[in-house]
Amino acid sequence: MDKKIQTDGIIFDVDGTLWDSTESVAAAWNEILEHRPDVSFRATPDNLKKLFGRPLPVIASMIFTELSKPEYLELIQKCTDNEHEFLHKIPGKLFSGVRETLLALKEQYPLYIVSNCEAGYIETFLEATGLGDCFLDHECPGSSGKYKAENIRLIVERNTISHPVYIGDTDGDAQACQEAGVPFIFAGFGFGETTHYAAKIDTFSQIPEVIVHG
Repeated sequence: MDKKIQTDGIIFDVDGTLWDSTESVAAAWNEILEHRPDVSFRATPDNLKKLFGRPLPVIASMIFTELSKPEYLELIQKCTDNEHEFLHKIPGKLFSGVRETLLALKEQYPLYIVSNCEAGYIETFLEATGLGDCFLDHECPGSSGKYKAENIRLIVERNTISHPVYIGDTDGDAQACQEAGVPFIFAGFGFGETTHYAAKIDTFSQIPEVIVHG
């Protein structure tokens, strides 16, 4: 691209941007769901990739259609509790170039995470990958009770970022960035599709090519 995006703080999505955890998550959810013959949904990496990026209560309402709201919220909590245990044993797979690029970026920029996940998931990701030292702060609906646009604003305000940029892989990420007033870099190698972005990267290691410190 001709003009790089000026930034003094980079905020990342997790699933479809930093790693692919869908195989482990599918196995963890199905361990719970195999005891629920009243529910037809069974997780696969492919159907999870289509669901990820949405807030967890929304996902639960879409996949557990046989259940009432209190029932599907209780069931998704059991699934995600098992997921955290599973991911410590069998972590997701970092996308190519993620570790090396993050280690280089953190020397020049403050790095953050905002994801539409449950409480504890970002911590599980950081522990499982050993990347905790790369990130200064993180936020999610499970902790704040707010959705992505508001959580992006929380990170920006809490850390006094003047020129934030967000990197994610779904149209929901793009919409959240538009609402938050933050430039969006689309991770084209991830799970989703969008045509609304300030820049697009085809590999994680391309990030330094589309940003400049400022």
